[in-house]
Amino acid sequence: MSEMQQEVVVNSTMTAKDQAAKTNALIAYGLMIAGFFTGIAWIIGGIWAMVKKDEAVGTIFEDHYSNIIKTCWWGLGLFIVSFVLAFVVVGYFLAIAVFIWCLFKIIKGLAKLTSNKAYNS
Repeated sequence: MSEMQQEVVVNSTMTAKDQAAKTNALIAYGLMIAGFFTGIAWIIGGIWAMVKKDEAVGTIFEDHYSNIIKTCWWGLGLFIVSFVLAFVVVGYFLAIAVFIWCLFKIIKGLAKLTSNKAYNS
């Protein structure tokens, strides 16, 4: 079976609940990416995931919501700490590390989501 046929088979076996969970997770990841540029979209993405998490219970995408929520709030908290420490040089290094960590978590999540896999698979 070709890769295209396998993808069609995978997509056809997804229930409507799975598809909705995937779409909502994709929206949350997209908002978080936009949040790198706007800031407020980052928080909206985290809140979106918190609101939609219950609808994803029992789907293969359920753990993506935990990833989005944890990344959102830990990233925001650590960025605030780095902002406070900006008067000391270590704050800049912390901000860069937080940015890289958040970017990694979001890209990994998007890669797994678009491959129809759980985040921790």
